[in-house]
Amino acid sequence: MNPQGYPSASVPLQGVSYGQPQASMVQYTTVNVIEEPPKDHIIWSIFNFFYMNPFCLGLAALIYSVKARDRKMVGDLQRARHHGSTARNLNIAATVLVGLTVLILIITFSTISAQANYYYNRYSSYDSSYNYNYRG
Repeated sequence: MNPQGYPSASVPLQGVSYGQPQASMVQYTTVNVIEEPPKDHIIWSIFNFFYMNPFCLGLAALIYSVKARDRKMVGDLQRARHHGSTARNLNIAATVLVGLTVLILIITFSTISAQANYYYNRYSSYDSSYNYNYRG
């Protein structure tokens, strides 16, 4: 049974001729592809919920992760993949937002400390040259 539009053909192995192939000698091979179970990203969601929860994205990711795990246990793999994908996207958004926030905070505090150090050194040099004992 070949799909329509695909004729059956027999090809001799290693150039060895076995005579004319007969129509009843067609063999089919069935390949069972084992699908990978859908991922629920529960650990990443818990991490985002407890440590980096910007705009409650960690909570939403945790909810979708639990939904994905529930669907996987029931056997609804399509919905489990959908919920797992949503949890992954929310985790990515939360991680990127926290990463950008940390980067901006590091840049801000280093700039403020550099400016404070500059002004401290500038005004402390004026204080040392000022004569406090002058009475005029």
